[in-house]
Amino acid sequence: MSAFPRLRLRDPAIDLVELPWELPLEEWSAERLSFRYVPVGPSRHLVRFLVSSGILYALKELPLGVARQEYEVLLHLENLGLPTVEAAGVAEAPARDSAILVTKFLPHSLQYRRLMMRLPPGPASYRSRLLDAMAFLLVDLHRAGVFWGDCSLANTLFRRDGDRIQAYLVDAETSEVFPSLSDGQRAYDLEILVENVAFGFADLAAMQGWDESADDAIGAAERVRDRYDQIWSIIHDEPVLHPDDRQAIRSRVRHLNELGYSVDLDIDPDADDGRVRLRMSVTTRRYHARELERRTRVRALEGQAGLLLNDLNEYGTWLEWSESRAIPADEVAERWLRDVYRPTLARIAAAVGPARDLVQAYSDVLEQKWYLSEREGRDIGLATAIDSYLALGAPAPEMLGRDGDPTALLDPLELEIDPLELDPLELDPPELIPSWPPTPYEAPGAGPEIDSRDGGGRDGVEGDGDRRAGDGADDGNPSGMAPSSP
Repeated sequence: MSAFPRLRLRDPAIDLVELPWELPLEEWSAERLSFRYVPVGPSRHLVRFLVSSGILYALKELPLGVARQEYEVLLHLENLGLPTVEAAGVAEAPARDSAILVTKFLPHSLQYRRLMMRLPPGPASYRSRLLDAMAFLLVDLHRAGVFWGDCSLANTLFRRDGDRIQAYLVDAETSEVFPSLSDGQRAYDLEILVENVAFGFADLAAMQGWDESADDAIGAAERVRDRYDQIWSIIHDEPVLHPDDRQAIRSRVRHLNELGYSVDLDIDPDADDGRVRLRMSVTTRRYHARELERRTRVRALEGQAGLLLNDLNEYGTWLEWSESRAIPADEVAERWLRDVYRPTLARIAAAVGPARDLVQAYSDVLEQKWYLSEREGRDIGLATAIDSYLALGAPAPEMLGRDGDPTALLDPLELEIDPLELDPLELDPPELIPSWPPTPYEAPGAGPEIDSRDGGGRDGVEGDGDRRAGDGADDGNPSGMAPSSP
């Protein structure tokens, strides 16, 4: 009998203590345990997926030192609130010089191949969003002193975030944490990413039969470098301005806010000719998410929050126009929640199903509204957009699966069709420039109101990793609402 390893498990993975940790992972019985098939790419190490208490875990057997380092890096990233999978535990077996690392599978996420294969042909716009997501992820890691070492599409999970895509690190085997990174370390890590992204796109284009050359894949990958350099420069720029030029200061702050960053200002009068040097300290990319929660108690991802805030502001503008009076922001928010947000969730919840992100579905309704309004040349109203969205079957690239099964979106077993052969989403909707005066803001049709204080429902907002940082939600709350104050 093999010796029992040193086992560290984090809540809620405590029930995993019953697993046969004394055995190598390949010897764990598939007949006794709830393993699931998850179509992942090639891996240097054995990876198996297991469901326990409704949660899908990834178990990876690694050399002991590598596993220890990856576990510590993931904990470090989690503590900083950076986008990564959650480390659930590690079982160290020094006698075998190996360890089993346990992570929670990221809800509502897809690998890049499956994401791109499930989107409409000609994936240029979605590819641009994916490349943006990779650039932002690498910037976030480098700002935190993390050298990834093997940054690639294959080592990343992607999740739709409003009209954007969010990237999450899932493999930190080669990652190291430093107080800060040198320009050389950053450049080397970026070079690895560009090379791996080019290979990934070329491989996918060949698999899908897209009319793209290797040069096209290389050119797309180089845009990650360009976008990374642009973001890094904006964040670290220290312009010298005239102290009376407050508009220039506001403009730079607004630009960072639009990228999702909150900003602390440091205006230092150390420049020549009486001018000042502007230094901006940026935080994690949750500016809109925090603003949405402050105004409405709704918790969402950053991209989702941007769309919802636009919807809230548009509704407030219509209210003031229709009632010919100034309306306090608190009243606008409460009426939006009562008359627009909650009724919309109630109407679409059944079609969306329990395994999907309900706030993302609301964002998709807003995208459908923009698309139809642009086509019609007028604002078609929210109720019409909901009807159209439901008539399409509430489509989403991550939608396939059996209701109530946490692995249904991942597990192709027991399906009669290829899980990758899905109907595409509607074409990417261009943004609508609203006409003035606005047409009456149509409220959604009747349906049972969902109140965040009911305490029932399901997750549809943010993964647990963001909640640990104090910004996200995964508390079984159908409307994504933060708890009300007593």
